This record gives sequence, C-alpha cells and structure tokens, in this order.
Amino acid sequence: MAPLSIDPRPLNTDERAVLAHILSAEFSGSSQLRSQLDRTEVIAVWGPDSVSVDLQVREPCEHAALPEALVPVDAHVHDPSGAYVGEILVWTDLGATLTALEFAWVTHEMPMSLPTIVNGQLSWPA
Repeated sequence: MAPLSIDPRPLNTDERAVLAHILSAEFSGSSQLRSQLDRTEVIAVWGPDSVSVDLQVREPCEHAALPEALVPVDAHVHDPSGAYVGEILVWTDLGATLTALEFAWVTHEMPMSLPTIVNGQLSWPA
C-alpha cells in the first residue's frame, strides 16, 4: 500500500520523542540529523491508523552525510515483560535528511501508538 499523503504537519510529541531518542546516539551525521528536528514535518502516513510516517525537512537545513539511507541505530522495542515486539527504523534520503519514521512490528496486531522511552529504552505498549 502506498503512503497516504496528508497536509504537512509538525511532528507530534511521540514522534519527536522517539526521533530525538534514536538520534541521541552518536554516529556520523547524527548532529546534523538532530538539528533537522525543528524543521521536520509529517507529509504522509503509511496506512489508516499507522504510526509509521513519511517525513520532509524544510530547507534550509544542515545535511548529514550518512553512507546509507537507514540511520545506523539499533532501536529495538520491548514490551513491559521484556519480549521483543519490533524496532523503530529511521530513514533518510541517501543519508542527507530525514524521510521516514517506521515502527516495524513483529506482533499479530499493528501498533496503534509509538513506543515510549522508559529507562533509556523503547517500551511498548505505550
């Protein structure tokens, strides 16, 4: 299914918190991607009720120089019992600007919310 375009909107509190958490890791280009958060908008959702979204960074912004499109951070999500339920993936356009926030889940049901940060870890259900 193709993403559903929406009128551009600012990141909501949960999206910003998850992105900020993942981008707090130190890797080549992390500071440039962090600096883009205030200029990042959601431009599409991946389906009805999906928490995965396409992003667009308003120019001017500082571009990163990642070697790949995927941000190199393991952002595993666990439930309160510690079971692995998926991971958060952050995508870029050839490493320069943020383009998507994806909750890749392995549960039977699609998550209806992004994970929260609990003791420095991503935890779900929120």
